[in-house]
Amino acid sequence: MTLVATAIVTACSSTGALPSAQPATLAGRTFISTDMAGTSLVPGSTVTLSFTDDTLGVNGGCNSMSGAYAVTGDRLTTGQMAMTEMACEEPLMTQDQWLAAFLADVTISLDGNTLVLSDGTTTMTLLDKEEATPDQPIEGTLWVVDGIRAGDAVSSVPEGVEATLRIVDGKAEVKFGCNSGGGPVEVTADTLTFGPMISTKMACEAGPAAVESAVTTVLTGTVGYTIDADVLTIDAGANGLMLRAMSR
Repeated sequence: MTLVATAIVTACSSTGALPSAQPATLAGRTFISTDMAGTSLVPGSTVTLSFTDDTLGVNGGCNSMSGAYAVTGDRLTTGQMAMTEMACEEPLMTQDQWLAAFLADVTISLDGNTLVLSDGTTTMTLLDKEEATPDQPIEGTLWVVDGIRAGDAVSSVPEGVEATLRIVDGKAEVKFGCNSGGGPVEVTADTLTFGPMISTKMACEAGPAAVESAVTTVLTGTVGYTIDADVLTIDAGANGLMLRAMSR
C-alpha cells in the first residue's frame, strides 16, 4: 500500500516544529482502546496506537496512519501524518478522519498500563497491548493455520479446510489439512525442532492436499517462531505459516 501525505493533522508550534520531550514510558509501547466517552467507535472496531521515540502509528479499523508526535506537559500533539489509501466501508473511512483530527491535540494521562486521551468532548481510554491482548503460550494452545507463505507470496487457507497445531508435553498434534497425526517437538524461546511425523493416509482432494503439503514442509526440522498476542508465525526460511489461537 502506498503512503500518501495528508494535511488533516496539523497541530504544530508557532514555528512549525513539534516540541520535543517524549516520555520514555510511551516509546516502544502499543495501546488498544477499551472505552470511549462522548462518542462511539464503529461497532467491532478498536483504535490502536503504537509509539516509538518520535513516531506515532495509528489504526482505527481501516487505514493506517503514522507521523511525528510530541508530549509537552499534559498534551499530546501530532504533526502532519501519512495515511494508507485502502477503500473501506464509509463508517470506517469517516472514523479515520475523525481519529486523525482527534489526535491533533489532546490531553494525555498515563497511569501504569492505562492511557487516557481527551479533547474536552471525547475521552478515549486505552490499555497496553501486553495487558489487553497478552501473548498466548506456544504450548497448550490450539493454533489454527490461516495463512501460508511461499517465498514472498502469502495465501489464505481454502474455505472448509482446517489445519491446526497443538503442542503438549513435547508432542506436536497436527491436522495437516486432510490427514492428522504428529510427532515429537522440542520447544525453545524462539525455535521449534520437529522430529519424524506420522499421520493417517487418507486420499485428499486438491485444496486440502495443497495445504497439507505446505504444513508438512514447514513443520520439519528446526524452524523459528514468534508470537504476537494471538498470532503465531512460523518461519522455515523460504516457507512459513501464520496461525491464530482458537478462541476459547
